[in-house]
Amino acid sequence: MNTLTILGLETSCDETAAAVVRGYPPGPGEILSNVVFSQTEAHAPYGGVVPEIASRAHLEILDGLIEKALGDAGIFWNEIDAIAATAGPGLIGGVMVGLTTAKALALASGKPLVAVNHLAGHALTARLTDGVDFPFLLLLVSGGHCQLLAAADVGKYRLYGTTMDDAVGEAFDKTAKILGLPYPGGPNVESHAARGNPRAYPLPRPLLGRAGTDFSFSGLKTAVRQLVTQNQVNIEDACASFQAAAIDILRDRTAHALTRFREEFAHAARPTLVVAGGVAANAAIGSALAKLADQHGFEIRVPPPRYCTDNAAMIAWAGLERFALGERDPLDFSPKARWPLDASGDNRHSGERQQGA
Repeated sequence: MNTLTILGLETSCDETAAAVVRGYPPGPGEILSNVVFSQTEAHAPYGGVVPEIASRAHLEILDGLIEKALGDAGIFWNEIDAIAATAGPGLIGGVMVGLTTAKALALASGKPLVAVNHLAGHALTARLTDGVDFPFLLLLVSGGHCQLLAAADVGKYRLYGTTMDDAVGEAFDKTAKILGLPYPGGPNVESHAARGNPRAYPLPRPLLGRAGTDFSFSGLKTAVRQLVTQNQVNIEDACASFQAAAIDILRDRTAHALTRFREEFAHAARPTLVVAGGVAANAAIGSALAKLADQHGFEIRVPPPRYCTDNAAMIAWAGLERFALGERDPLDFSPKARWPLDASGDNRHSGERQQGA
């Protein structure tokens, strides 16, 4: 099979990114370039992502990033097979910038357009980096999403569970804000937790031990707020106690999903748990889930941290997977603020991140 070379664009939140990948499913693929511009500094004074600032930044710098991605890859336009861009879900202004740019490039160059679901980008990253075969169990954890899905094939996902309120990354960010830690909150909570006592404060574990695979983190976040309001807390111990509670929740709900996946995909020779999304970069969470997977006889695959957070290589690869199947999209494809992965259309907390989340 001839390898494919895809240019990918990502502008769904506060990272502006362009990348070129080459390969063929199931991977691993070759990342020829992956350029990411983080807007963290611009949003830091507000304690969260401001959609208008994000959209303006995407518009100002995306063209330059595309040139750099092509240059870093040593690729000319005639070597590109298709252009992939995030078409949702995400902050709609940012999504429009990336998708409109991709449409213009496709029209000018005569290259096909592939509109990519941002969540599919995360879901398929482990195929790009590790060549993971279908089917696999996916735990998608980020600032805007917390879901367990069975990935049966490209575009075929079965939702097992999702958050009933806050996403786990959102809970990390809001806890950081409660504790007075700077943006971005998640990495700051993790670094402080590494020096704290995880048993210092008894925090709740919503839904722990109950049947099912849905998540809930709002009560945990509220408990942290009440703890800070009523007591003078040690920041490192508070972070460690919060993170330990979040890990217990993730382990418990994922354990139920591992059992269900094994029952539904008994033919899978090597059942695999894939952990993707920005929160997958948290080392403590990754370690706990690795132990859980081993206990259940699953392999675990977590992409390198730089490919867990938003990037364009994952978008390029997701586009490559669809393009290899002969799929492409019209130039009038509409951007989507909400776009669930599973065919059932369950979109509980599967849409765009909110300002300040």
